[in-house]
Amino acid sequence: MEKLRILAESAKYDVSCSSSGTVRHGQKGMVGNTVGGVGICHSFADDGRCISLLKVMLTNFCKYDCAYCVNRRTNDIPRATLSVAELEEITMEFYRRNYIEGLFLSSGVVRTPDYTMERLVAIVRDLRTVHRFNGYIHLKAIPGASQELLNEAGRWADRMSVNIEIPREESLKLLAPEKDHQSVFQPMALIQQGVLENKEDRRKYRHAPRFVPAGQSTQMIVGATQESDRDILQMSSALYGQPSMRRVYYSGYVSVNTYDERLPRLKQPPLVRENRLYQADWLLRFYHFSVSEIVDDEHANLDLEVDPKLAWALRHPEFFPVDVNTAAYEHILRVPGIGTKSAWQIVNSRRFGRVTSYHLKKMGVVLKKAQYFITCGELTSSFSQPIVGINELHPERLRPMLISKAQQKRAAAEQQLSLDFKDEPEQP
Repeated sequence: MEKLRILAESAKYDVSCSSSGTVRHGQKGMVGNTVGGVGICHSFADDGRCISLLKVMLTNFCKYDCAYCVNRRTNDIPRATLSVAELEEITMEFYRRNYIEGLFLSSGVVRTPDYTMERLVAIVRDLRTVHRFNGYIHLKAIPGASQELLNEAGRWADRMSVNIEIPREESLKLLAPEKDHQSVFQPMALIQQGVLENKEDRRKYRHAPRFVPAGQSTQMIVGATQESDRDILQMSSALYGQPSMRRVYYSGYVSVNTYDERLPRLKQPPLVRENRLYQADWLLRFYHFSVSEIVDDEHANLDLEVDPKLAWALRHPEFFPVDVNTAAYEHILRVPGIGTKSAWQIVNSRRFGRVTSYHLKKMGVVLKKAQYFITCGELTSSFSQPIVGINELHPERLRPMLISKAQQKRAAAEQQLSLDFKDEPEQP
């Protein structure tokens, strides 16, 4: 239990875990299932349920000395290592007691990447073949591991991930001199190659085993270096261009190594900025926005007071108002307060009659925001109440009306955080 406590504590800073995208139905002679993508700890399934996962490291010993990592080689912290058999036993016993619905497994790098990866592969292989475990497994790939081990891991894991951590190579070299982006992108490319080959195999052979059915994910640290939100989102956009990449996670930097002069002094993690990045990430994935529309040369960082969609709308009043009864689906998506589900309902409903504000409210549209950016033919100049929208109020007057005091307080608190970066010492 002491080992488990230490290793679970060491694993908590990795947020790149999700079970969406995989389905393992219950089978006779097998233990567990992931029907509907169920099986992740302290996260949410596709149906909105909070579900649990054993999130643990095989060992928190590590040969690397990354400045931002709590498990770095030079840190004086409690260390522990579980054997392959111990971790398998813990996983199965926790599952039988209904404590968990799956496993998220990572590890520090000991000896060599292949040595560490071989032990991780042995665990997931034994869980599937010896213990007949059919639940969800998310496995961290070790940068620098061989293609043979990655291919073997992909046969048994539902999802694999390799963390980028820092979006720019020079910043990564500053905080983690022993790492580079090549060691991260190479296993990503090998996993992607395996996924594409598996798709071809399954077209030819119906019962071919699946390879990483839930795809890949990765993580970037926010606030540890001087990268702007534009740098982070450009990297995310490039990663989403890969067919096997499902999610990019953003982790607000936690000051775990305050003694290191290369790191900023943060009183608290930049949680508001992290939330804004997740909102921008959704705009990239589901709302047909490009990176250049969300952030540009004049606005390299996201607005902390308003969400990215509202910030874009306030910068482009010429796009509005949008007529919900005639506009295209892509245009309706750009209205603040209207989500993907509401946009589809609007497009489908207007085939049977005119959509009014009453219908929009029933569909779940946030009219408190949307009313300034839409028109549905109800309020015209012929009525006693004239049209009041973004073009009548002007963005500078409308903005304070849409920001709550709580939002202003959170944004102000985060903007006051100390973000002092120590410059690199000049070389003699």
